[in-house]
Amino acid sequence: MTLDDRLQNVAIIGAAGKMGSGIGVLIAQEMAKLKLKPENKNKICKLTLLDISEVGLEGLRDYMHAQLTKVAEKSTVVLRKIYEDRPDLIENADIINTFVRDSSAVCNYTTDLNLLRDAHLVFEAIVENEKTKIKLYKKLKKICSDNTLFLTNTSSIPISYLDEEAGLGGRLIGYHFYNPPVVQRLVEIINAKSTVDELNTIGQELGRRLRKKLVPANDISGFIGNGHFMRDGLYAMSEVERLKGKFRHPGAIYVINRITQDFLVRPMGIFQLIDYVGIDIFQCILKVMRTHLGDATLRSRLVDKMAKLNVLGGQYPDGSQKDGFLKYEKNRPVGVYDIRKKEYFILNDQKKIDSSIGPLPEGFAPWRALLMNPKKQDALARHFDNLSRMNTLGAELAINFLRKTKEIGEKLVSDGVANSSDDVNAVLTNGFFWLYGPINNYV
Repeated sequence: MTLDDRLQNVAIIGAAGKMGSGIGVLIAQEMAKLKLKPENKNKICKLTLLDISEVGLEGLRDYMHAQLTKVAEKSTVVLRKIYEDRPDLIENADIINTFVRDSSAVCNYTTDLNLLRDAHLVFEAIVENEKTKIKLYKKLKKICSDNTLFLTNTSSIPISYLDEEAGLGGRLIGYHFYNPPVVQRLVEIINAKSTVDELNTIGQELGRRLRKKLVPANDISGFIGNGHFMRDGLYAMSEVERLKGKFRHPGAIYVINRITQDFLVRPMGIFQLIDYVGIDIFQCILKVMRTHLGDATLRSRLVDKMAKLNVLGGQYPDGSQKDGFLKYEKNRPVGVYDIRKKEYFILNDQKKIDSSIGPLPEGFAPWRALLMNPKKQDALARHFDNLSRMNTLGAELAINFLRKTKEIGEKLVSDGVANSSDDVNAVLTNGFFWLYGPINNYV
């Protein structure tokens, strides 16, 4: 079957979740565009959006409508060409509304797994728990045809393990979208040992149609993205442990978060990023990697304590940030969790801590200011050169962190997780919005 054939009947499991809903928007618009081709006028396209929660599905309807509207508003030039045989569609608003209706028309919402019986492609975006995923795939094997192909959004579980445990015979591929899928360009693509050629071909073509940056990762737990992120986070926590005698625990978290955001010119500090992902998710991924890699160092007592206290971060349904390592007001950090007192410590002495770590390098520009700067690579080279010449605690911490980040990236290549340093850098720049890859010449 061609991709066009398979896109006539697609299912997404976990569709009401953060990842599943975003994947749903992407696939719905591609299916609508497919159906609008003259040769497909009489064909039926069906996107089954499945979740266990009826309430979640109600919210998903609103989300799909809002996101499809945004997509259409940004694509009016393309849509005018698609609807060029519709002289009745004159105003942009008419075209936008029509495309939203056409995209929504392919969507079917359900909690019944049996309705996936005729699906040609099934995207799975459920909880990152291998037992739950395997149980689901065993059910799908009985329900779906032997020709159905499966794409899992797992960010850490080896694809070969899932494929073999569920007995899918190579009909499973890792297709790891980044959050949020509608915005993020990156998809990590991971083949199992026996992934069938057709599925790999379909995955590549689908990525091109979705205008995604596809980066291959080898089938080793954590892959490239979380392989780097987890170890980056663990190093940050080891630095907090080392610095807490000088700054106390909340102050040490503030210091390392600021070092990783400002001194390393990242879009957010490492603890803010962990909060964004969710501390419980971070813990879960560490467990998966620890189990499959047999590496006992992939554990954090600090993360385990935070999870036990149910201080988890993550987002509210409207996308606003929940409190985690940091306390947020209007999505901006305003305090740090004191794990000993079990309350948030508002950093009134922030200037005193900043004075202890020292100033930023001369000519510093933050991540946002450099993002669209065509000469950002020159600016970054100057930034890190100036930083390396400074004799301050902040400069020392930043350069050490930069070296560790590079070491982690290089080990992903030497361990065979990534095929090249370019692939490592592509994941961090596209998936994490870094301005530079971890494998660089700055240190």
